[in-house]
Order: sequence, then C-alpha cells, then structure tokens
Amino acid sequence: MDWINIIQNTCKALTGVDAAYFALAAIGLNVQFGYTGLLNFGQAAFMACGAYGIGMTSKYFGIGMWWGIPIGMGFVIVLALLVGIPTLRLRADYLAIVTIALAEMVRLIVRSVRFKQYFGGSDGINGFSLHFRELSPFDPGAQYGIRPFQYSGYTVWTLLIGWALVAIFATLVFMLMRSPWGRVIKAIREDEDAVRSLGKSVYSYKMQSLIIGGVVGMFSGMIFALDRGSVQPDNYSRDVTFYVLTALVLGGVAKVRGSVIGPMMFWGLYVFSDNFLRELTKDKPFNLFGIGIIQKSQVGPVNYMLIGLGLMLLMTFRPQGVFGSKEEMALDGR
Repeated sequence: MDWINIIQNTCKALTGVDAAYFALAAIGLNVQFGYTGLLNFGQAAFMACGAYGIGMTSKYFGIGMWWGIPIGMGFVIVLALLVGIPTLRLRADYLAIVTIALAEMVRLIVRSVRFKQYFGGSDGINGFSLHFRELSPFDPGAQYGIRPFQYSGYTVWTLLIGWALVAIFATLVFMLMRSPWGRVIKAIREDEDAVRSLGKSVYSYKMQSLIIGGVVGMFSGMIFALDRGSVQPDNYSRDVTFYVLTALVLGGVAKVRGSVIGPMMFWGLYVFSDNFLRELTKDKPFNLFGIGIIQKSQVGPVNYMLIGLGLMLLMTFRPQGVFGSKEEMALDGR
C-alpha cells in the first residue's frame, strides 16, 4: 500500500481544478437552494451554457473567446425563464422535476446529430482554449510548486483564474445575502406567504435568484471547459448536479464557506477513496475471509457506492453539514 502516493494525490485534489469548478457550481446552487429554497436539480444545464458559450464563440463564430461570457449569460437567462415562468409560482417539487428534465434535454440537444454544426454532436467542441493558454504568464513546460502541490504552468494559470473566481463570487454572495435583497431571499425560504403579505413579489425574487445562481454555475462550466480544452456533452449529465449538491450539503447549505470548503472536502474524500481502493486491488482482488470482495474493475462503482453511503450517514447524523445549522437547513420544510 503506497500511502505516500495516496496522501499526495488527496492533498492535490483538495485545491485542484475540479475542486475549484465544483466550488463555483456549489456557490451558485447555494444561492438557489441554500438561501432561497429553490430545489434545482439542473445546475449541470447552466454549467453547460458556460462551456458551450465559450466553445462556440471561439471555434465556430470566430469572434473571440471573451464573447462567450455574455453569450453564456444569454443562454442562462433563456433557460431560467423557460424553467421559472411555469414553475416558480408552484411548489418546490415542480421546479425539481422540471430542472432535472431540463438538464437531460440540454445534454441530448447538444449531442444530437441535427445540431452538430453548432455543438459538435457527441464529439463536442475541441481546440478552442489556445487564446486562454497564450494569456498565461507561466511557462507551460515548467513545473511550479512543491510536492504534492506541483503543477504545470498551464494548470497553475487555470487554478489561479478558477480560485480567483471562487473568491470573487464567494465575497459577492456573502455581501449580497447581508443586503436588503438577501434578507428578502432568506425570508422567502422560511415563509413566502409572509413575504407576499408584505407586498414583495416572491415570483420576481425567485426568478432573480435562479438567474444569479445559474450565472455563477455558468462560470463553473467555463473553467472546466478551459482546463480540459474541450466541451463534451456527457460531462454535463444530471449526475454532475447531484455531486455538486452532495458537496454543498457536506460543507453546509446557506453558508458561503460551506459552498467553498464542501467541494474541497468532497474531492479530497473521493480521490482518497479511489486511490485507496486501487492500491488495495493493484496486485490481486481483495478477499476477506476467503470471500472475494472487490476486483480492480469494480473500483469505480464501489467508490460511488461509498459516496452514497457517506451521504446517507451525513444526512442521518449531521444533515446540516460541517458548517451549516439545522435551522437554516430545514430540508423537510421546503
């Protein structure tokens, strides 16, 4: 068992690109779910808006990578309106049903043959991150940092931009939730009838929250696409939203630090479990009392089972997460 390698990979995952883009997605989901009480199961669709917005502008339209930001925002607003107009006046479970369907519809549309000239079909869009790489002040062939935090120049550049965006949006959300607008949002989560009786447009505030959370999620998709240098439709499946939600619940909903540290913890635990199981089955299947427990080919599914088990235990013994509070969690009251 190579414990040094396991610990090094785990430490690296805590601050890696995956943790950064999950943190951005969790911050956006926290605005919608944690503060407003909107049960959004389609955050992956908003992430895809950012990824395809930046990929399409660079690859097909030839108008510059940065135009992908307003185009991605346009996609997010259109999707939020399509989802919000028919559902935000209804109970929270209707929004959950529609958003999970929306995420799958977006994925199927962008991977369809009919729209391949715009979205690249199942192959996605590739080779659009050259301009972003050219902006890097770091030598792409050099290694920076000390072990285990050692990265190539391009990865350092992506990490710098990714975590800078996390810091910016975390600060903005922190300030926003302490403003009059934020107090109304949190009041809607607790009792929207009381807010409505005070003359506030609950529907309007919910729509604003859905759009703001979607825009933050859009930047998450952009960072992921720029890091990979490609946009693949299956990278934005409905599973992604549930991973982000798991990371958010782990850190603590309705807490800004929970939406940042939760994804770091999630990826640290995920990588630790994955590396541990692979080391356990590296030479031969793992047996317990002569009974075969796990083979090397089963590491992936077993790791997901452990994540599910961990979430069940978390919701049983500490549903508010690490930094959350039971008063603000109130899952059964939504």
